[in-house]
Amino acid sequence: MINKTKSAITYFIADLHLCENRPDITACFLRFLKDDAIEAEKLYILGDLFEAWVGDDDDSPYLKTIADALTKLSQIGTKIYFIHGNRDFLLGKSYAKKAKMQLLPEIDTIELYGQTVVIMHGDTLCTRDINYQVFRTKSRSWWWQTAVKSLPLFIRKKMAANYRKQSAAATAVKSQEIMDVTESEVVTCLEQYQSQLLIHGHTHRPAVHEIMANGENAQRIVLGDWYEQGAWLKVTPESIELLNHPLV
Repeated sequence: MINKTKSAITYFIADLHLCENRPDITACFLRFLKDDAIEAEKLYILGDLFEAWVGDDDDSPYLKTIADALTKLSQIGTKIYFIHGNRDFLLGKSYAKKAKMQLLPEIDTIELYGQTVVIMHGDTLCTRDINYQVFRTKSRSWWWQTAVKSLPLFIRKKMAANYRKQSAAATAVKSQEIMDVTESEVVTCLEQYQSQLLIHGHTHRPAVHEIMANGENAQRIVLGDWYEQGAWLKVTPESIELLNHPLV
């Protein structure tokens, strides 16, 4: 392992939706790892790193390229953490090991330069999207995942493609309010974990929201998606910045 001196920097990313038919996003992500994340102590990936995940037995060259890039970053001393999203919740220990990522619970707390922070993908906060929450509960069950993983890989890929089409159609007719977080859930989450800062993705609406929780001022930071630009949150002991970069 090459030990590179790391700066007091932590990056957070989410909603890259990496796939072979978006080489522009892939190239931007690889540049981010090489030019930015290389300086950081830690990188947190808060879900939907991939557009879809059908199982760790998918050994495509593309997925190996991503794993190799993350491994290279880990080998020079940046710790990489991963929380599942709604698109890649089937990503398992095998691929995480290949990519040198540490899997975290769907909701976790971390100490970030002296502050307790709650991190998550964010889909559990969208409680008004009832149809999605029903599917989420089913798809996280052991019996559903066991049944799906037992299917041949080519069938799982077809299922994932069909689900993406159905999801896009459903999203097109849902109101923005339904697909956004429920503010009371945010407050409940912060109070449950005794924190004043929540970082999440999923809604694709990057912003810093000022709220009240635990009887004090608190913040909810939403990470941006990577459909039109690279997007990340850079945190140091002195600052918190939502940043972006052109895909090309």
